[in-house]
Amino acid sequence: MRFDIRSKDRIGITQEILAVFSQQNWNLATVEMHLHHTFVELDDNATLDELKKCLQNIEGITEIVEVDLLPGERRSQHLDAVLSKLQDPILDIDIEGRILLANTAAAVLLKMDKASLQGVSLAEFIDRPLSSILSSTAKTLDINVGGHAFIVDITPVFSYNQSETQVSGAVLLLQSLRRIGQQISAVSHTPSDSITSLIGSSEATQTLIKNTQRFSRLDMPVLIQGETGTGKELLAHMLHEKGTRKDAPFMAINCAALPENLLESELFGYAPGAFSGANKNGKPGLFEIADGGSVFLDEIGEMSAYLQAKLLRFLQEYSFRRIGGEKEISVNVRIISATHRDLLSMADDNTFREDLFYRLNVLNLQVPPLRNRRADIPALSKHFIMRAAEQTDRTPPHIGESGLDLLMSYHWPGNIRELQNVLFRAVAMSDDDMLEDHDILVDSKLIQNSDNGSLGTFGSWEAAQENFEKSLLSELYPQYPSSRKLAQRLQVSHNTIALKLKKYGIKPA
Repeated sequence: MRFDIRSKDRIGITQEILAVFSQQNWNLATVEMHLHHTFVELDDNATLDELKKCLQNIEGITEIVEVDLLPGERRSQHLDAVLSKLQDPILDIDIEGRILLANTAAAVLLKMDKASLQGVSLAEFIDRPLSSILSSTAKTLDINVGGHAFIVDITPVFSYNQSETQVSGAVLLLQSLRRIGQQISAVSHTPSDSITSLIGSSEATQTLIKNTQRFSRLDMPVLIQGETGTGKELLAHMLHEKGTRKDAPFMAINCAALPENLLESELFGYAPGAFSGANKNGKPGLFEIADGGSVFLDEIGEMSAYLQAKLLRFLQEYSFRRIGGEKEISVNVRIISATHRDLLSMADDNTFREDLFYRLNVLNLQVPPLRNRRADIPALSKHFIMRAAEQTDRTPPHIGESGLDLLMSYHWPGNIRELQNVLFRAVAMSDDDMLEDHDILVDSKLIQNSDNGSLGTFGSWEAAQENFEKSLLSELYPQYPSSRKLAQRLQVSHNTIALKLKKYGIKPA
C-alpha cells in the first residue's frame, strides 16, 4: 500500500511518523520525503483508516491519501517509456561496469529482458576493456557489442563528495553504422530531386525511365554511362529509391575528387592507429555505413589500379578489412557506378581492369546526351525556369520563340546541368516577362546555323542530326585518326564511332 502523508513544514515531523510505524511493527518498504509530503510504501496490509487513526495525534498532519505510485516510481515509468521509444540502445553502467539501466533496444540487442540485465557486467558483451569506457571525459568509440558494430557516445557520470569529484559510471548511447548511414543519406539528399533529369517525353527518355525502374527491382550491380551533366547520380538515386533497399542508406562518393589514399580510407575505413594523423579510435568506411543499402561510385573510371584491384576483391565476397585492421568485415550493399569514359577502351589501354568492368556492368544504363533528346528541351526549360524563379523570388517568365529556337539549336556539351545553369542566369539577369534569344548566353560556336546545317535546312530531324554528325566527325577524324582515340575525345564507345565512320564513308586522309 502506498500513501501520501501531507503535513505542514515542521522540524521532526518525519521522525515522529516513522516512530509510529515502528511501534505498529509495520514494514516500511520505501519512503520519499518532499516539502509538505511524506510518501510511504508499507508491505503490511495497513489500511488508510488504520494509518489515519495511528497518526491523528501528530501535530501538523493535514491529510492522508492513498496513491497508486510513489513519485520516484512515476518518474521511473515515464523515463522507461521515453527510453523505450528510442531506436538506439542506451545503457547506464556503474563504476564496476555493471548495468544499472537498459532501454528496450539495448535489451533486444543483448538478447535479455531489462530486469535480467540489471547487475550484469558490460564486459560480457563488448570487445573492449572496461577501462576504455569508464573515464572522466566524454568520448566516441568504435565498438562491437553483441557481435554488431556500433559507434558509441560515452558520457561519464560523476559523484560529488564535498570538494572531491569521482567518476561513478557512464551512460552509453549506441548507434549502428546503418542508422548513421540512414541519417547521412536523409540529410544529403531529397528523394524528389531524382526525377529532375528524367523530365521529358522523348523516346530516349521514356526508354531510360523504363529501364531504370526495371533495374531498380533487380538487386544487382548497375553501371551508368553517359556524358558529364546528364544526371547519372540522380539516376543512381532513383535506382535506390525504387528498389528493395529504399529504407537503407544510400552513400555516394566521387572517385575523381579524392587522392588514392583518402579514397581508400573513405571506402574501407581504417583501424585504430592505422597511420599517423588518423582518428585514434578508427573510422568506418562507406561500405560499413551503407550496410543493407547502396553505394554509388561516381567517375569509377578515375579510380587507381591499386583501388581497382581492392574493389574487385571486395565484389567477389563482399567482405574486406579496414586499413591496418585484421578483422574481416562482411557487408550487404548494392554497387551502382557511373562514368563518362569508355571503360572497354580503357581496358584495351590497360588503364582499367577488364574483369572489374564485367563485375560492375551486370546491368547497364546508357544516358543519352541532351542533344540526342532535344524534344525534352521545352519541358526541361519550363521546369528549370520555375525553379530559378523560386530561388530568385520573382514571377516565372515565359520563354519566347526565339529563345526556344536558340535552346533547340545549341549543342549542349554540358548537357542538362548546362541547360539549368544557362536558364538560371537568364532568369536572374532579366526583368522581362519573356525570355528571348538575347537573354540566353551560350557559346555561339556551338549553335547550328544555316552554314552548318540548321534544322530549317532539312526536311526532318534525322537529316539534320546526320548532317551534324558527319560534319563533326569529318573535322575531328584527321586530329584523332583511330576510332578509339576519336571515341575517347567524344566520350562515347569506340563501336559507336566505328559504325558512324563507316556509315558516312569517312576514311583517314
